[in-house]
This record gives sequence, structure tokens and C-alpha cells, in this order.
Amino acid sequence: MAGTPDLFVVCKKCGSEVSPYITECPYCGTRLRKRAPKIDRRTGDASPRSARKLPRPMLTPLRRDEIPGIRADAFGRPNMTIALIVLSLVGYLILPFVADRDLGLVDLHGAAWKYVVPAFVYPNAWYQLAVLFTIGIFGWRLELRHGPLLVLALFVACGLGGNAIAAAVNLDDFIFGAPGAALGMLAAWVLPDLVRARRGVDYDGDLIGTAVLGIVVAVMPAVAWGASAIATFSGLVLGALAGLMLLRTQDTTR
Repeated sequence: MAGTPDLFVVCKKCGSEVSPYITECPYCGTRLRKRAPKIDRRTGDASPRSARKLPRPMLTPLRRDEIPGIRADAFGRPNMTIALIVLSLVGYLILPFVADRDLGLVDLHGAAWKYVVPAFVYPNAWYQLAVLFTIGIFGWRLELRHGPLLVLALFVACGLGGNAIAAAVNLDDFIFGAPGAALGMLAAWVLPDLVRARRGVDYDGDLIGTAVLGIVVAVMPAVAWGASAIATFSGLVLGALAGLMLLRTQDTTR
């Protein structure tokens, strides 16, 4: 075959058969050639021609449900979760230019925008950090596993819905933020893991870290003005119901 080297060469001094890839005879030390032949990277053979560098193979991130039984890329981009966090940050930047009382949710008799805008406004930076950090982590994980529509649905049901329930009860002067969405996403993510842990089945998350984040968000109504306890725990209940539905769906598809 053209370009294929001999299996061995014969030393002219001692007559021994030696490898064609060496420059000196290992038996008598005679110089066989000035330099060793180059290795062709494409075939693994020695060739006098210079080997061309081939492009390294690249794999795209694994998409959700692309291969049954294999999870999606753990570091994919959660676009819906990012959008919700960005909107909340924009609301915080606008807050200094608008009076708090003009943005807070008070009751169910206000304008339609009053049901949406207060969920993206946080009068306290620590309150905002606790809620958005939790939404960012569990929204990200839920979006990679179930898609962006579930994250949006949980934010609407647990965040906006939790605030609406609190406004209907009418025990809070003003309602800001979406702590219900944070605990709702947390519950929707961790409840299947809790059930699996009880059954002795492997699960993905860190239950201790999840519990710490849940406690931090849960105490926000006691330390931050505008955080509603009713909205927070209403979102938790709605998220837990969503987690049970997800668990049942996953069990029936296996």
C-alpha cells in the first residue's frame, strides 16, 4: 500500500531487524537515519508527508428528551428564568422614581396591571435577593427538565396567584414581590426528590441546601415590609401540588 512503511528495517552493520521508527540500532548503536519518520495522525502510520491537523469533533449540548433516559445538558440556558429575573431587576431600578404605594397590590379592585407589576417589585434588597436567588436556582433546574412553559406557569400560579389570594384575604397593607413563586418552584422541584428519597431511589438535588433556601424565603414576611405570609405559603401549596403532578407524570412515562 502506498505510503505504508516497512514492518522492519535491517541494520547494515549487525544485520538485526529493527523498528522503522527509530534512528539508531538498539543492538550495535549504528546510526540508521538522521531523524525519525513523521507519524500520519489520520492513519497512525509513519509517512514522510506532513500530517494535516484534523478539526476536533464537537458535540452540541444534549437537548431535553433528545435521548430517552438521558438528561439534558446540566448547564443549558434557562431563558424563561433569566427573563423573570431581569424583569424583577428592572422593577427594582424603577422603584426609586415611583412611590411604593402606587405599585403595591392592595386588593382585588385595582387596575389589571396591579396584579402583575407588584410581583416584579421589591422594596427591600435582601428580600429581593432571597426570592430571586431561589427562583433562579429552581426555575433553572425545572426549565432544563420540563421546559420554559412550566416555569412561566408556576410563576403565574404561585407568584401572581399567591399575591391575589393574599389580596383577597386583605390582611396586608401592600403586597410586593413573588415569594410564592420562589417557594412554589422550590416545592415543585424538591417534592419528587423527597418521595424518591423515601422510597430509597436515587434523586438529583441537595435536600439540605433546598431546606435552607426554603426557610430563608419563608421568614421574609417577618423581616421585610411588603412580603406577604399568605402569598408566600399559598405559593408553596400550589407548587407542592404541581410537584405531585410532575411526579405522577414521570412515573407513568417510565
